[in-house]
Amino acid sequence: MANKWTKDEEVLALALYCKVPFGKIHAHNPSIKALASMLGRTPASVSMKMCNFARFDPLLQSRGVTGLKNGSRLDAEVWFEFSANLELLEMRSKEVFQKFGIQENHIDEALLLPSGEEVEQVVHSRVNQSFFRQVVLLSYRNTCCITGIAIPELLNASHIKPWKVSDPLTERTNPQNGLCLNALHDRAFDRGLITLDSDYKVILSKRIRDFFISDEIREYFIKYEGKCIQLPYRFLPSKEFLAFHNEYIFEKNL
Repeated sequence: MANKWTKDEEVLALALYCKVPFGKIHAHNPSIKALASMLGRTPASVSMKMCNFARFDPLLQSRGVTGLKNGSRLDAEVWFEFSANLELLEMRSKEVFQKFGIQENHIDEALLLPSGEEVEQVVHSRVNQSFFRQVVLLSYRNTCCITGIAIPELLNASHIKPWKVSDPLTERTNPQNGLCLNALHDRAFDRGLITLDSDYKVILSKRIRDFFISDEIREYFIKYEGKCIQLPYRFLPSKEFLAFHNEYIFEKNL
């Protein structure tokens, strides 16, 4: 009989689940094989555990992807404790890696994805933002959800509800509080010059539409107005966070 999964092991499985597209969760995935080797389990066992988490993922459920139904109570406990707080998940996973005496970077190397860097300096350090960035960019397939730009060095994991006013436990590193945007549209979104409606369509402020009409503005903004963003394969943007952005950040009357 196989050994029961511990909470520490499930934390590592969930951390990897957040980084791997659902369609690539299988026993031949190099990152899954790496984690399985570290845990002394088979790749099939690790991939099955990761598939168990899919049954709690609302976006996958809306697409008819149910994952494996015979998961444990511990699966639900780990999902609901960590899925909305990537900072906590990464901190805990790092602790587990250290506890097991294994090298976390081996799994990230297997993923072959950029970790990103924190560029904005704030008074309180944004611990473990690289994990939030990685998960958000992966959810959008490393592509700007407005323009389709797919150069990772030009992409940001943009907060919908700003970091400084987000709840540290449930909002700051909640992947549903993230959009993958190129640097220009990230800045425009952050400054309230653009937003998204409840149908995920782009809305422009009057400041852009009425006062700064030029070929460049038409090319970079006007042509996207009213169009739906490219939705992520996982962690659909929360309409609650979008409502906050519309109400408090977007420049409706300018």
